[in-house]
Amino acid sequence: MSEQPSEQPPYSPDDRHLAEIPSVEVISRAAVMLLSAGAERLGLADADPATSPHRDLDEARRLITALAGLVTASAEYLGLHAGPLRDGLQSLQKAFREASAVPDEPGQGPGEKYTGPVY
Repeated sequence: MSEQPSEQPPYSPDDRHLAEIPSVEVISRAAVMLLSAGAERLGLADADPATSPHRDLDEARRLITALAGLVTASAEYLGLHAGPLRDGLQSLQKAFREASAVPDEPGQGPGEKYTGPVY
């Protein structure tokens, strides 16, 4: 007996088809996922980020850079969502700088080629 594939793909959020979700919502969800994953990789979800088992600055750098590219490229479409996402991004960039044993030069940190230097 063979299993029948499900009618609805497993990635369809809230039982809606992706075609029905407004682009600003798709972009915002992706940004929030990158923001959350970046915070996890910086260890910010734990009481002591420096000893977090999830801390991985190399992974955090990649996630922050991806978030910076997404937020910068889509800012004009995000409307009132752009400000909070930029604030969250900047907070991650600052947390990364503080977590680094040897901080990057201004303008060389994760995502700073898209956002400009973060101090």
